[in-house]
Amino acid sequence: MDVKFNYEFSGKGYFGKIFRPVAKVSFKSQIGKLWSDVWMVVDTGADFTILPRYVSNDLGISLENDCILDTTVGVGGEQKIYLYKQKIKAKIGKFLRQVPLAFFDSDEVPPLLGRLGFLETFDTTFLKLHKTVFKN
Repeated sequence: MDVKFNYEFSGKGYFGKIFRPVAKVSFKSQIGKLWSDVWMVVDTGADFTILPRYVSNDLGISLENDCILDTTVGVGGEQKIYLYKQKIKAKIGKFLRQVPLAFFDSDEVPPLLGRLGFLETFDTTFLKLHKTVFKN
């Protein structure tokens, strides 16, 4: 069964109304049997999935002990990131994956659902009706 999400309206700009493709992703916490839901921007330009720093606490992940410090470059310039040393369980709808994950060193950036090991494991369609469809 396909999983569908409506785009999120993010305001008006010079060129008109802006809608972003988003998806609700659940990540398995390293503490107990908890799952954390995160609304993420579906970003085909992001090499991998990156979450804001504060989500690491929700998932029971220590940035200093469980991650490797690195940098990434994007539209906003260079940013310090933390690469999680393991893959983490993640769900979109009923689809379960083991995915690589990183954390920004900031809480001021949106969560990005990236390609490597995650987005590329689906047939993903962006519909002109402002919907994103994930197929297994």
